[in-house]
Amino acid sequence: MTHLGIPRGLTLVECAAALAVIAVGAAAAAPSLQRLLDQRRLDGVAATLAADLQLARNEAIARNEPVRVTLDAARRCYVVHTGGAAQCSCAADDAPAACTGGARQIRTARWDPAADHLAIAANTASMLFDPLHGTASPTGTWRVTSIDGRAIHHVVNVMGRVRSCAGAGSVPGLRPC
Repeated sequence: MTHLGIPRGLTLVECAAALAVIAVGAAAAAPSLQRLLDQRRLDGVAATLAADLQLARNEAIARNEPVRVTLDAARRCYVVHTGGAAQCSCAADDAPAACTGGARQIRTARWDPAADHLAIAANTASMLFDPLHGTASPTGTWRVTSIDGRAIHHVVNVMGRVRSCAGAGSVPGLRPC
């Protein structure tokens, strides 16, 4: 309809056509958007893990006492703590880590595989950082793997330094392992 030659709105057919174009565009963009979100989650959790490994080394030197990073894959968490490997463990739910025998929690990190679409694994359950030189024992590789198989590996050498590389699948910005 027009009033003095000026269109006053859209017809139902025009609205339906516009919605159809928008729906097709959204359907085409959804898979790439999900991949982008999964990549950002992978990058974020991997960066946090690398920072926590470095934190453990720095805390060992600053406190002048050994500091560990202990992985509890079954409870989907790891703990940065003082004391022995068995002295701190992840508590159920979102509670702080449970430490015994004078051990102290420095930091606990958790992840939810259903929400984060990833997993963390390591070839050693606990890694000790020495206070004198910041060395790591045993050395190891910690892996953050996304649901689509892409992985970021953090390789900790005997000097306690962390080197990151891309495991399975391509991860932009990282060299392959």
